[in-house]
Amino acid sequence: QGAFYAFKYDVSKLLKYGKKNVLEVTVAKHSANESVNSAERRADFWIFGGIFRPVFLEILPTSHINNVAIDAKADGSFNATIFTKGETEKVTAQLYNLQGEKIAEEIGAKGDSGKWKLTARAENPSLWSSEFPNLYKAVFNVYSKGNLVHTVEKKFGFRTVEVRQRDGVYVNGVKVKMKGVNRHSFRPETGRTTSMAVSIEDVLLMKDMNMNAVRMSHYPPDEHFLDVCDSLGLYVMDELAGWHGHYDTKTGSQLLKEMIDHDVNHPSIIFWANGNEGGHNLELDSLFESFDIQQRPVVHPWQLFGGIDAQHYREYNYGIGNYENGREIVMPTEFLHGQFDGGHGAGLEDYWEKMWHNPLSAGGFLWDFADQGVVRKDLHDSLDTDKYRGADGIMGPHHEKEGSYFAIKEIWSPVHFEKKQITGAFDGKLNVQNRYHFTNLNQCSFSWKLTRFGMRSINEKRGNAVAPDIKPLANGVLQLTLPADWKSYDVLYVTVKDAHQSELFTWSFLISRPDSYVSRMVVQDGDGAINLTETDSVWQVSVKEIKLSIHKRTGALVSISNAKGNLPFNNGPMLQEGINNFGRFTQHFEGRQLVIESAFNQKEHYNTLQWTIYPSGWIQLQVKYFPSAYFTNFVGVNFNLPESEIRSVTYIGYGPYRVWKNRMKGDRFGIWNKEYNNTETGEYPWKYPEFKGYYAGFVGGFFFTATNRFTVVANTEDVFLRLYSPAWKTDQWHNYEPLFPSGDISFMQGIGSIGTKTQRNETTGPMGMKNIFYDYEKDPSRALKMVLYFDFSGK
Repeated sequence: QGAFYAFKYDVSKLLKYGKKNVLEVTVAKHSANESVNSAERRADFWIFGGIFRPVFLEILPTSHINNVAIDAKADGSFNATIFTKGETEKVTAQLYNLQGEKIAEEIGAKGDSGKWKLTARAENPSLWSSEFPNLYKAVFNVYSKGNLVHTVEKKFGFRTVEVRQRDGVYVNGVKVKMKGVNRHSFRPETGRTTSMAVSIEDVLLMKDMNMNAVRMSHYPPDEHFLDVCDSLGLYVMDELAGWHGHYDTKTGSQLLKEMIDHDVNHPSIIFWANGNEGGHNLELDSLFESFDIQQRPVVHPWQLFGGIDAQHYREYNYGIGNYENGREIVMPTEFLHGQFDGGHGAGLEDYWEKMWHNPLSAGGFLWDFADQGVVRKDLHDSLDTDKYRGADGIMGPHHEKEGSYFAIKEIWSPVHFEKKQITGAFDGKLNVQNRYHFTNLNQCSFSWKLTRFGMRSINEKRGNAVAPDIKPLANGVLQLTLPADWKSYDVLYVTVKDAHQSELFTWSFLISRPDSYVSRMVVQDGDGAINLTETDSVWQVSVKEIKLSIHKRTGALVSISNAKGNLPFNNGPMLQEGINNFGRFTQHFEGRQLVIESAFNQKEHYNTLQWTIYPSGWIQLQVKYFPSAYFTNFVGVNFNLPESEIRSVTYIGYGPYRVWKNRMKGDRFGIWNKEYNNTETGEYPWKYPEFKGYYAGFVGGFFFTATNRFTVVANTEDVFLRLYSPAWKTDQWHNYEPLFPSGDISFMQGIGSIGTKTQRNETTGPMGMKNIFYDYEKDPSRALKMVLYFDFSGK
C-alpha cells in the first residue's frame, strides 16, 4: 500500500506455453513484516485488501531504458540520468515543447554499464509553477547494433525549488506560501481504486478553492493524479507511508527508492515527506538525497526537520501568534481539522492573514479534502464514515460542498480586496492586493454587476472593468466605471477570473441600507381600524384580518391569527444573554397608530420594548437592550415557531450557506430560498446547504408554514437570522460543541463561533472568541437597538 511494488517476471517463459497460461499473484491482507503493518495497516485512512492499483506486464526489447531521472532548472539547464538494460551503444535525447517544436539540439549521453548522463540548456524556457504549469517533453532513444531499439517519452517542467533557512520556500526564486489540503486517494464505491477522471475532478475542485498545493497523506498517489497536478498546476508533497509507526530500514529503503524512481520527474512534486506524526524512520532521511536527482527538500510532518517546522494543529495564540518569536520556517502539514462543520473555513481567515503577513510562514495544509465514507453493502448500501473519524472533509463523500468550501475560495483568493463600505461618495475605486506569486493582475479579467431587488422583479446592469496592472505581491487600485444611477441599486458585485478564465470569486459590496428596503416593503398607512381590548393578562389587538395578543406584563407576543388561521409564531421577543427587565407596559394611540411600550427607568427598567401597530396591518418591534455580560456567546431576540411547522424561508441577505462568527466569508448577498431540511454536516444524507444555523446580513424575508406565511423586515444593519439549532455534537476532547440560543427563530446582533476536533473555538483566533460589548454601568448610551417590521396578514 505504501509505495509501488514491482512484480518482476521473465515474460518469455510465460509466452512459450501459449495463451492459456495464467500468472497468479497471491496477496496477503497483512504483511509478514510487522513494520509494514505498523506503517500501513494501522494508519489514519481506510484500508482494504487486494491489489487496488493497475498491475500489468510490459514487453520490452532486450536493450531498453529501465528508468529516467530528469532535473530541469529555472535557468534552462537540463540534466538527465538514463538507466538501461542490455547491450547499449548510444543514448540520445531531444527536447520539445508540447506543440512538438524542438527547444534544443539533439543531445548525446555519456556513460556505459547501464547508466548514462546528458546535459543541455534551453534558452528562456517557460517556467513551471502552480499558476503557469508549463510542460515540455523529452524523447529518449536507445541504440543497439546500429539500430534504434527503444524510445521513451517523459514530460517535465523547468523549475527550481529551494528552502532558504530561516527565510522561506522558494519556487523559481520567488517565496511562495502553500494554500494546501491533505488528500486521500479514495471513493465511496471503489475505495482506494481511482481513475484519471477522479484525479481530474479532485484537482479541479482544489483549484476552484484557490488552492495551490496538496499533500499526499499518507502514501504516494496514483501516477495519473501527479500527471494532473503537473498539467493543471498544484504543488505536491509526496509521502512515504508511516503514521505513528514506520517501516524498518531495509523495507523502507526499498519502498523509498521505488517511490522516487516512479515519481521523480513530476515537476509538481516540490517536497518529499518521510512518514507522518512520529512515523519517521530517521535512517531513511539521507536516502532521499541519494535517490533524488533534483535534491528536493524533505519534510517530517508534525516535526521540525530541515528548517521547516510542520507541527500539526497549532492553536492560534500558541502557534500562529508566536511565529514572530520563532526562527524557523513554519508550515503546518495539518491544521484546522475539519470535523463536521468546524475547522477549514472556521478560523481560516484569522490564520491565513497571520500566515500571509509573516515572512517566516510558508502557509500550510488543511485536514482534509473530503469526508471519507465507504459504501457498506452489508448495511444496505449505507455510507460508513467510522462515526466522526471520517467526517472531516471540506466536502461530503461524493463532493457535496459545505459552506467552508466557499469560505476557503474567498479567503484564499489571490485577488484580495480591501474592506470597503460603499457610500454616496464612492468613486468606483477599490483597493486591491495581488496575492499571486507569478501572475500580474492584468492577466485576469474583471467584471461588475449592479442589482436592485424589487418586490416582483430584479433589475440588473453589467459591465467590464479594465484589469489593473498590479505585479505579483503588490498593491493597486481597480477602477470601476459605473452608470450615473448606480446609487439606486442595492448591491455591487465584482467578479474576477484568472488568466485561464476560471472564476476566483464574486464579491458583494452593499449599496443600500436597511431603511431602503423598509421604504419599499413596509406599508404603514392604511384604511384599517385598530381595535384594542384587554383582559387581566393580555392586550388583544385586531386590524383588518389580523388578530394578535401581547402579554401586558412581559410585552411578549402570545398569539397571532389571520384569515388563513393561526400562525404558530409567538413567545417573543425574548432577549438572549440580555437582561429581560422590560416592565410597566402601557398602551396609547398616536394618531391612528397603536403603541404598546415598556417604561424606561435607569435603575429598574433600562431595557425597553415597543410595539407599534399600523392601520395597514404592519407591526413594528423596537427593542433597546444591554447584554448580560461583557463577553457573550450571542445576543439578540428569540421567538418560538415549532420546527414541525416550518416549510421554507425566502430571504434577502448573505447565502445560501450558514455562517459562524469565525466563518463569515464565502457567501453572496442576494435572494435565497431555503427549503427545510434536517441536514447535519458530515452525516447522511449530506444535503447542502443546511437549513439550520445563522445567516448573515438579513434584510427581510418570508417564512412559510404548512398553511400560512408571514414577513419580517429588518431596519437594523448586520442582523443575523437564526433558523433553529443543529443537533449538538462533541468529540473526545469536547472542542466542537456548537452553541445556539434558546427559542426557534432568532434575530441576532452577535452569534457564536465553532470549534473543531483539535481546537476549541476561542483558540482558532480572535474571530473565535466570544462577542465583546460595552458595559452599561460605564456607558449607558451604548445600548443595542433592533428594529423589526412584521406582516402577519399571510399575503
